[in-house]
Amino acid sequence: MRIVARRAGVLPAEVSSFVDRHRERGRIKQLLTEARLVTVAGIGGVGKTRTALRVATELRRSFPDGVWWVELSALRDPELLAYVVAEALGIGDATLRPMDEVLAGFLGGKQLLLVLDTCEHLAEACAALVDGLLRAAPGFRVLATSRQPLKVPGERLFTVSPLAGTGLSDGVELFVERSRAISGIVLSDEEYRVVARLCQRVDGIPLAIELAAARTRALPVQYVLDHLDDRFRMLGAMRAGVARHQTMRAAINWSYELCSPSEQLLWARLSVFVGAFDLTAVAEVCADDRLPPAELPALVTALADKSILLHEDRSGESRYRLLDTIRAYGRDRLGTEEDRTEYLRRHRDHYLRLAQRFDAEWCGPHQARWRDRLTDEHANLRAALDFCLRNPAERHQGLELAGALRYYWIACGALREGRHYLDRLLDCDLAPDPTLWTAQWVCAWLAVANGELAAVDTLLARCRPEVERHGDVEAAGWIAYVAGAAAMARGDLSAAVELGERSATLHQQGGDTGTGLFNAWCLLAMAFALAGDAARAIAVCDEGRAACDARGERWARSHLDYMSALAELTRGDFDAAAAYARDALRFKRLLGDNLGFAVNLDALASATAAQGQADRAARLLGIAHQVWQTFGLPQFGSPDLRAARQLCERQARAVLGDAAYRAAFDAGLELDLDSALRYALDEQPPKPPQTAEQPLSWAPLTRRERQIAELVADGLANKQIAEQLVISTRTAEGHVERILVKLGLDNRSQIAAWATRRRKPKPPTEPNHGS
Repeated sequence: MRIVARRAGVLPAEVSSFVDRHRERGRIKQLLTEARLVTVAGIGGVGKTRTALRVATELRRSFPDGVWWVELSALRDPELLAYVVAEALGIGDATLRPMDEVLAGFLGGKQLLLVLDTCEHLAEACAALVDGLLRAAPGFRVLATSRQPLKVPGERLFTVSPLAGTGLSDGVELFVERSRAISGIVLSDEEYRVVARLCQRVDGIPLAIELAAARTRALPVQYVLDHLDDRFRMLGAMRAGVARHQTMRAAINWSYELCSPSEQLLWARLSVFVGAFDLTAVAEVCADDRLPPAELPALVTALADKSILLHEDRSGESRYRLLDTIRAYGRDRLGTEEDRTEYLRRHRDHYLRLAQRFDAEWCGPHQARWRDRLTDEHANLRAALDFCLRNPAERHQGLELAGALRYYWIACGALREGRHYLDRLLDCDLAPDPTLWTAQWVCAWLAVANGELAAVDTLLARCRPEVERHGDVEAAGWIAYVAGAAAMARGDLSAAVELGERSATLHQQGGDTGTGLFNAWCLLAMAFALAGDAARAIAVCDEGRAACDARGERWARSHLDYMSALAELTRGDFDAAAAYARDALRFKRLLGDNLGFAVNLDALASATAAQGQADRAARLLGIAHQVWQTFGLPQFGSPDLRAARQLCERQARAVLGDAAYRAAFDAGLELDLDSALRYALDEQPPKPPQTAEQPLSWAPLTRRERQIAELVADGLANKQIAEQLVISTRTAEGHVERILVKLGLDNRSQIAAWATRRRKPKPPTEPNHGS
């Protein structure tokens, strides 16, 4: 599924048309007005996910803070559940707080719908997380799909039934739509009756109907029904009161038997993938003498034609995936436990090679492309690491994989997950070698970013003696860098400078003369800037930028740009500081580095305020605050960064006054991130300044009350407002009463007039010059 990000949340795009289920959708929406957790239950293949997706899409306007989709089918480690939810919401956190606490803090004041898809294998963890979040965030609601209830207090359960199978029913409509899309056939009246019997035969289960429809590419409808009947009779499946799991398995088994032996073998081997995969991965994991590489593209196409594989087109690249039910069936067909282990190991080896290529090529011109690639492969990388953790004989390779992903963990927003895997793998008793001590200093690097300095000391004490004993110059350079970063975090700037110089020297003498050396320079520049030595900081940054440019490297360069901005702020060249902060932002945008957005927006706001552009500085502070909110702890709790931001705010308020400052800050806060970055980078003009004459303020209404006031202005009655916002009619009435009291008004007409005056004017319509 292609994930599409919007200001209103993140939902997967529907890859095919949706059969109505109008009554079911209406009932689920009604339940969401009565309860804050609704679980959509049913057997595999019955349509839980598609129904929930359609409901979520229809409800987007009802939740001011968005509707957000979290796909859980590929997740196997319950300890990562909160991280996956945070990732979907765009939340990062650089502190040591438990991620469920970070989520609770983020959601506390929001009116948001979270959709958790495929919870049954993580039911206990989902229940614990959802229960805690519902208690912490009163405006937060959850729509879950699962084969079983979550058993959370207040949960309402809705069971999705199979589609009806008589007449022109939803089941027949689904079959006709899919068969037309696959083969282009137009059914006769008699064939419609055959399809109705077929839908009854598979008990109206949508996945079974789709598998049968896929056969019409090569077989007549009557033939499909006859052979389906034969298969079900052989399996002993009952027609009435059927155990529908048996029916589903019979349908998949029938589809499996109609595949060629090579297609069956590939189906089984593909079951080791989770999430989407490409043809290169298929060849590396599945090919051998029985499945020659040259035959695989045609076999993949054949499985896609039969609806066994789902095809996705991502920026012109073909990727494929298996539905959970289809994957589970294939895994059962993979053979013995030894066979499963062999192909899981081949899967791991493929993603280890990918991670090693990423590590080797990171210091170059393709960092943004690599970030996108690994984000697409995140589910399979997790699966490979989980395989290593489950099997003691594979843990060394697990350490190698986790260490090779170091730049993904640190630069691409997966810091806490990197710590999770490295900590667990390092708890294993493994012999010291370069893989082990690399993992140890990488874990220490992540611990610095977390602020867990005691763990840094422990990890470096473990790996430093082995590194010195074996004369590993590159690792020694990294250890010095990490130790220096920890010293700077403690406020020991002289030690940070000494260790930064040692790291740079070691890397220049035969260690990592790419990103390792560049990080050492970043450490030195930061230490000099914080010590007030702007000249030395700028000299280091200039040397570092030239070296980065020679390699086409942008990530470390953007760090050096940020250090330069801090140094120029220190020495009072505010134009230069603003220019450096914008240069850093331009690449952070390509990498999707929210942490980089936040620190550079703060620096840019400080430079802008010092330049005398108070309104713009206030807007930039609003934009930065929006980004910092996704981290759970603004400015990392750093006194220096917090003091700089507070100084910027005081400067802007002194020029604008409190009301104008707040209006400009709110204008920045309300921008979507793309528009905000364009504004920060001077790629779009600012909005007109908000003057006292303009009817701008919606105070004292809350965001929800403002939303209801606008619906009153649209002429909606309380019941209609309740339906629109997925709340009870009584709740809508209560909001209207509070609005009247707050505004000192007497009736709904006055609310409508008040809200209309505060709405943004609509753009003028183009004159019609036609005849």
